[in-house]
Amino acid sequence: MDFESRVLPELRPILSLFPGFQLEENLELSRSLLSSSPIEKSEHVSTTNRMIPGAAGEMLVKIYEPVQRTDAKLPAMLWIHGGGYVMGHPDMDDVLCERFVQAAKCVVVSVDYRLAPEHPYPAAIDDCYAGLTWMSDEAESLGIDLDRIAIAGASGGGGLTAALALMVRDKGGPALIFQMPLYPMIDNRNITASSHEITADNATWNRMNNLAAWNMYLGEHNDTGEVSPYAVPSKAKSLAGLPPTYTCIGQLDLFRDETIEYVTRLAQAGVDVEFHLYPGSFHSFEMIVPQAEVSQRASKSYLDAIARALNP
Repeated sequence: MDFESRVLPELRPILSLFPGFQLEENLELSRSLLSSSPIEKSEHVSTTNRMIPGAAGEMLVKIYEPVQRTDAKLPAMLWIHGGGYVMGHPDMDDVLCERFVQAAKCVVVSVDYRLAPEHPYPAAIDDCYAGLTWMSDEAESLGIDLDRIAIAGASGGGGLTAALALMVRDKGGPALIFQMPLYPMIDNRNITASSHEITADNATWNRMNNLAAWNMYLGEHNDTGEVSPYAVPSKAKSLAGLPPTYTCIGQLDLFRDETIEYVTRLAQAGVDVEFHLYPGSFHSFEMIVPQAEVSQRASKSYLDAIARALNP
């Protein structure tokens, strides 16, 4: 059975409209596919753009918070956008970050980390760590509760979330109450069954894109096997000591098997983990076809998860 016929009918129409990423042939065109169109801002959420110290010079963060705030400190989440380490910008997740603020009554800081191949590993993870430490250091001015900080991201941002959780554990802070790496990009080896299974040109992320993106992100290190778990979280020898975790993935996602392995290892390491697998669903399905029933179910599930985690 081919890829398209396995996709849920409610998700299938988008496949004929999606031109597919062409990372090696035309990276700039591929990046333009993720550029966001202007949105109608929520009247309940305030958004501020701010330049902060990054790992190598100034870096943009977008801060989302409730318009109606009291003096009470709010929980906070660092959000890391997706794009396979080579594409994307915080602007593309404005709607989602507003939904996080309203669902969890929290502050969201979305970080504009540097992209490969112009800035290969460790630029992105260093920027994410700088964003998290800045958020922690500025807790007083941001009005956030240091005992209720989470990190989250999707796709490449999910990979950076998993890597950041490892880095925070190993460096001893800032303390995290929760991590949410959604359908994360965490294994550069491309040896799983699902990494060989998803090859269709109209798949929203296929094997060819994944091979190209990892090469751009890791450069010469991609072939050596000597790669840090902060670059490739699947390489971590132990997942013990990580914060409680939520993740989900579509069954027709190239990252399916590496995510399932990650979830299994978390559970075996004694980390509390919640996992959802969505049949007939491709990579980033809930962001690409948000009106579909399965998409609404998936996004509600992870919005509820972050709300529970940040408001125990």
